[in-house]
Amino acid sequence: MTKRTGGQLVVEALKANGVRQIACVPGESYLAVLDALHDTDIDVLVCRQEGGAAMMADAWGRLTGEPGICMVTRGPGATNASAGLHIARQDSIPMILFIGQVQRDAREREAFQEVEYRRAFTEFAKWVGEIDDARRIPEFVTRAFAVATSGRPGPVVLTLPEDMLVDEVEAPQALPAMPVESHPGPAQIAKLKDLLAGAKRPLAILGGTRWDAASVKAFEDFAARFKLPVACSFRRQMLFDHLHPSYAGDSGIGINPALGKEIADADLLLLIGGRYSEMPSSSYTLMDIPYPKQTLVHVHPDPSELGRVYRPDLPIVAAPRDFVAALEGLAPQEEPVWATRTEIMHSAYLAWSTPPKAGPGAVQMGPIMEWIEANTAGDTIFTNGAGNYATWVHRFHRFRGFATQAAPCSGSMGYGLPAAVASKKLFPGREVICFAGDGCFMMHGQEFATAVRYNLPIITVLVNNGIYGTIRMHQEREYPGRVSATGLTNPDFAAYARAFGGHGETVERTEDFAEAFLRARASGKPAIIEVKLDPEAITPTRTLSQIRDRT
Repeated sequence: MTKRTGGQLVVEALKANGVRQIACVPGESYLAVLDALHDTDIDVLVCRQEGGAAMMADAWGRLTGEPGICMVTRGPGATNASAGLHIARQDSIPMILFIGQVQRDAREREAFQEVEYRRAFTEFAKWVGEIDDARRIPEFVTRAFAVATSGRPGPVVLTLPEDMLVDEVEAPQALPAMPVESHPGPAQIAKLKDLLAGAKRPLAILGGTRWDAASVKAFEDFAARFKLPVACSFRRQMLFDHLHPSYAGDSGIGINPALGKEIADADLLLLIGGRYSEMPSSSYTLMDIPYPKQTLVHVHPDPSELGRVYRPDLPIVAAPRDFVAALEGLAPQEEPVWATRTEIMHSAYLAWSTPPKAGPGAVQMGPIMEWIEANTAGDTIFTNGAGNYATWVHRFHRFRGFATQAAPCSGSMGYGLPAAVASKKLFPGREVICFAGDGCFMMHGQEFATAVRYNLPIITVLVNNGIYGTIRMHQEREYPGRVSATGLTNPDFAAYARAFGGHGETVERTEDFAEAFLRARASGKPAIIEVKLDPEAITPTRTLSQIRDRT
């Protein structure tokens, strides 16, 4: 074994685990790692704020299933990154956050920018470790990859004391972490077949992570054989083709009431991959806790999630892709009794996902969404953060395939733009469209500079209504007419785009959107299309005044 610095050993371990890209904000606390990266072909995406960098890492993990890698400096850098760390934790996304740490002999003195991350970040990560001895770097990094990807995926934090990174030591050559898989047993699949045979109102709900394109397609084939109605959990819509005849809609915020009733009235629920937490379950109202009245088959890769909230009748410990593989060849003996119900549910979804033609103001988002649907490819990636504007994507865009959606189930604002940057870096040949509100965009709008720096021609549709729209909606409902702390003063967003070297457009009439979008696409630059929406158009079906007046 030849001696290498701690920084070199970290980079060796990343290469051994197949890392291709890193998002970072540089810091003096991990200069030795940055130096070691200089001699590799790992892409280093230099970001403008650590929260944006962490969200980019989350998006890489979300779209690939491989841990997204983020590197930040100690103290303020780490606390900024915690926004993306929280998203990855709640959304079950594999991610590893490396944090430069104070030198070892200064610990516990409140040294410059010191934080004890094992205390601070335990709630945000599956595991928080600090590497005191450079010889243990291969061990710690291998464990980090294993923890981030096994069971319920999630983020891991590794802290790197600055002086440890320059130690020269002998250490073993790093090897890749081996994935931990679990598979359903034959008896469980046989029991599932019996439950389906005896059901009259079954329904599958897909969620979570550890899917891939092949398993998504395989479950679509399974649903077609059984004519089984299928819903997707909140912001997991890329898990099923929305034009498949079995698709019934998404179980999330603002659920179609018809779908909510079907879930509540189902006699058999097949919950695959997800936890069915607060947002998908309409605040835990669609299934009783702890004993659902529906017969529940719950498939999840982490045994600690099975029975945690809902007692399943058939718990299966397996990742979605392994579970779906076991369904191959499973087929009904005769035409399912629920076939007509499935057709009705799909028709109800198509009606629900058809945008409205009109609304208050000169800009109508319904026709804009219709144009986007007609003029974008099926593999287009849509990203967004949080806010009422996101309804236009989640309800009216019909997702067609895996790895076409990056949106936070945790409801974090500011996610859409960093996720779009990461998505375009991963898939340069595919169009990437970020939806953002004016409040949401300004949370991490500085990452537009990152898109320009790396020539990543994303298109941001920035819906500007001059308010924190979701909070204002709740405010008018709970405290009518008492507006407080929800107004915004915004820049000229088209000029903002041009100031960074991108392309900017302003849309103040519905009929101007199509040409603005085509110009943005043709520019070959990162682009912002500012859509000035009347604040009255707060939802697709109700205005602010109607909410305020309770009409």
